[in-house]
Amino acid sequence: MVMDVDVEDGNLGPYQDRPRTFPNMRGKSYNPLIFRILMRINVRVLFVILLLALGVVFYVGASTSPIIVFVFSICIISFLVSLYLARWVLAKDEGPPEMGQISDAIRDGAEGFFRTQYGTISKMAFLLAAVIFCIYLFRSTTPEQEASGIGRFTSAYITVAAFLLGALCSGAAGYVGMWVSVRANVRVSSAARRSAREALQIAVRAGGFSAMVVVGMAVIGIAILYATFYVWLEVDSPGSMKVTDLPLLLVGYGFGASFVALFAQLGGGIYTKAADVGADLVGKVEQGIPEDDPRNPAVIADLVGDNVGDCAARGADLFESIAAEIISAMILGGTMAKRCKIEDPSGFILFPLVIHSFDLVISSAGIFSIRGTRDSGGKASSEDPMTILQRGYSVTIILAVLTFGASTRWLLYTEQAPSAWFNFALCGLVGIITAYIFVWITKYYTDYKHEPVRMLALSSSTGHGTNIIAGVSLGLESTALPVLVISVSIISAFWLGQTSGLMDENGIPTGGLFGTAVATMGMLSTAAYVLTMDMFGPIADNAGGIVEMSQQPESVREITDVLDAVGNTTKATTKGFAIGSAALASFLLFSAYMDEIATFAREPFKQVDIAIPEVFVGGLLGSMLIYLFSAWACSAVGRTAQEVVKEVRRQFIERPGIMDYTEKPDYSRCVAIVASASLKEMIKPGALAIVSPIVIGIAFRIFGYYTGQPLLGAKVVASMLMFATVSGILMALFLNTAGGAWDNAKKYIETGVLGGKGSDSHKAAITGDTVGDPFKDTAGPSLHVLIKMLATITLVMAPVFL
Repeated sequence: MVMDVDVEDGNLGPYQDRPRTFPNMRGKSYNPLIFRILMRINVRVLFVILLLALGVVFYVGASTSPIIVFVFSICIISFLVSLYLARWVLAKDEGPPEMGQISDAIRDGAEGFFRTQYGTISKMAFLLAAVIFCIYLFRSTTPEQEASGIGRFTSAYITVAAFLLGALCSGAAGYVGMWVSVRANVRVSSAARRSAREALQIAVRAGGFSAMVVVGMAVIGIAILYATFYVWLEVDSPGSMKVTDLPLLLVGYGFGASFVALFAQLGGGIYTKAADVGADLVGKVEQGIPEDDPRNPAVIADLVGDNVGDCAARGADLFESIAAEIISAMILGGTMAKRCKIEDPSGFILFPLVIHSFDLVISSAGIFSIRGTRDSGGKASSEDPMTILQRGYSVTIILAVLTFGASTRWLLYTEQAPSAWFNFALCGLVGIITAYIFVWITKYYTDYKHEPVRMLALSSSTGHGTNIIAGVSLGLESTALPVLVISVSIISAFWLGQTSGLMDENGIPTGGLFGTAVATMGMLSTAAYVLTMDMFGPIADNAGGIVEMSQQPESVREITDVLDAVGNTTKATTKGFAIGSAALASFLLFSAYMDEIATFAREPFKQVDIAIPEVFVGGLLGSMLIYLFSAWACSAVGRTAQEVVKEVRRQFIERPGIMDYTEKPDYSRCVAIVASASLKEMIKPGALAIVSPIVIGIAFRIFGYYTGQPLLGAKVVASMLMFATVSGILMALFLNTAGGAWDNAKKYIETGVLGGKGSDSHKAAITGDTVGDPFKDTAGPSLHVLIKMLATITLVMAPVFL
């Protein structure tokens, strides 16, 4: 791994004097190729090109549906709002020169890793696209595709194009998340010298910029793809495809987004946690130096990891969540509209796009509700930052309820069932309430203001072992309430949809699954604000590191420590939110998979009987996949961290002057070790996730062919999906909550309780935090991406299993 950093060529001056300067780590500045091309184009020419592109987009949208035009308009306005947020954040000062030098070092490390990581992912994406194309050339087609004249080549081309577009947009979403974080961190550090509230506002608006772009890209990408296929295939014209069948062509987009998100989460998670573990074990435990101390050779790698793991990966993660949920809801909406013979089904199909368009509007209101005011005495506001963030979330929730109700009345009203829209509005309310409860539950188990984390901190006073036992038991206990909430949500939403009055031609109620889809949309209807809170965490963490390394006064570090602790909680709540939405979205994708199998097989496929031995084995394999994937992800962090620990120990031994500031650490060596190892380690678990469902489906299809069971392959894959989803949700809840609780138990002790920093309790808490690091930032976040990717890949490969 060659990183564009050179730490040794620093301009520290007399190091023993401990001046507030930092090694000049700047290398060649990096911009993606598309940015370099655009920067060479004349501004006026670029403006004309942009206007023409917008004209084409709106023309295609107008040729499709007025609803698409509405979606395009909201997305473009949201991009303008995000540009305002970016300009506002970048206009803030970067503080003294030493802060800027540290920020530059972090930026170069993050951009260098991002370039190499996504270069590797893009190569794998093109290879997989070629495989998909070849498979589609030999797969069967649906009766609807045959009737509309869409052959195998056209179907293959559409799926591959959608896959690559989804992968490209997901990668762009990840880049946006990283781009803003590496520029906002130093501005938050500088603001913390003046006001805690100002630092909070900058971090929130920086996260808001990323969130607006990520959600807007997910919505407008699907809308453009839908409109393009609608016009190109002349949908709803005589002899062509019906609009109710069009959403199935978008499945490749969701698979591309899932593919990139999984590898981004794996690579970034391995990077950030290996560096964090290595820095903590040697620096804080063995050498007794503070977190983010400039004497620690792994500190820059740790700070870079916050950006590539928590920002870039999380942006791609939420992009994938929204894309998967929109596409699955569109498929189910189209299927229901076709069964119910609804005259104009476009409202049911495009409803998810409208909901997420309103998400951009209401989340903007929540972001702008947080202002950087001061107390009358001129001191920083003493109000709890978490309370401020929750107030903004409450604003977003209230607006979500109002816009959701208006959207259901606008798009889901039909003469066949005049009151159906109200039932679906209640489904959305179920989803919104579910999201709020999930955030509250995760906060309860991970915030040190509540009893569980305080009891975990207390267990540290009796040693390392009791801390680990208490953390594991807390994580296991934390799975109960979320599962109960998910269960009630699914049953309630299904019942509300089933009793909406929508019937098929045989008089059978058909709105149950779509009701569940609407509840999922309700849960994700505040996704932009939730992502804003998530991005706030790593930005605040980086700001604290910059403050520590630039040797700012203790009062400044106290402010960033508070923001960092709140950021740990918001990251944990976002992961809980993501798991809940993944559970509902996976249920929808599973239902869409069964519908697609029925369409290709041309016979009903509504149940999966686990009493059949082969089907039960498929379920076991699905559960095993979750545990094996988690094990490989955690062991990847462990192996990489071992290399970092060895390197940091070597430097402290061979350069004893590091501790008294007479010698300089070699930061670049740790950055290079972590970067190269994380890219290598992400391949095995990622390949396991992609290959497993395909191999299992094809193997049991062949077995079923010789034993006279024609749908055996599809049934075994369905069983694998069910068991993997259930196991994955529980495992992800356990890993995320336990890891977040361990981290904040350490933060709680660092506030001065139980002996404070340097005490035996603190050392035990650091051990717990070290154990929890790969749980909460590598294996846990990767799992909820994994279960959605399993569902999307089986949707794409469904005909192969028949």
